[in-house]
Amino acid sequence: MSRRCAVPVDGVRAAGLSSMMLASPPRPSRLTVNGASILADVSGAGLIEACGSLVVADLHFEKGSAFAERGVLLPPYDTRTTLRRLGEVITRLKPARVIALGDSFHDLRADGRMDEDDAQSLQGLVASVAEWVWIEGNHDPVPPARFGGTVMAELQTGSLTLRHEPRAGAMPGELAGHLHPCAKVRQKGRSVRRRAFLSDGSRLILPAFGAYTGGLNACDAAFAECFERTPDAWMLGRERVYRVAGARLLGD
Repeated sequence: MSRRCAVPVDGVRAAGLSSMMLASPPRPSRLTVNGASILADVSGAGLIEACGSLVVADLHFEKGSAFAERGVLLPPYDTRTTLRRLGEVITRLKPARVIALGDSFHDLRADGRMDEDDAQSLQGLVASVAEWVWIEGNHDPVPPARFGGTVMAELQTGSLTLRHEPRAGAMPGELAGHLHPCAKVRQKGRSVRRRAFLSDGSRLILPAFGAYTGGLNACDAAFAECFERTPDAWMLGRERVYRVAGARLLGD
């Protein structure tokens, strides 16, 4: 599919997206989903402001070691990198609760492959907040118990329903992951492709947070099952989040 992509808003129409990524201080962008205010953070995490809940999708701990078992050798630092980034956003945004939207572990044997230092770091992160919720994913229907936290199929908070996989059709208030969304824009003859939050104001699909997670273009047919129109994208820059109107998104 080849839908056109929007120029960035929030004062960056006159400049290239890539150059503005370097010029602006780190700060989240606020969006509204089914009446709830959510901060879209440059890390790829979302903060539900009313309840102080930090939401992250698709951490995919130990994806690198899973590939290594199949003979695909990748640098074995994805879990540590993801943990570091997660720790940084928790420190910065100070949530009361963390909700991991499924596929937090790449498979059911990820716990056994995790380096012990990384395992202790994860235990420390879980213990650092008042509440931690693991939403069940298709990769990890039974998240490991030793890290603490509560396991749930989905979670309701206010006007929002949090689950791993978005459901087809109208689902007002749904926050989900699973699809690893990204968005592509062209500005001054150059294209930029970044992980992105996708929303039409009714529901939200979060970008994958894990270090070794790829991205599915917002113009892909998979998103047509969730949105009646191409959703707007909140693209992750290096130092800030840029809202991009969905009507002009570029396909790959």
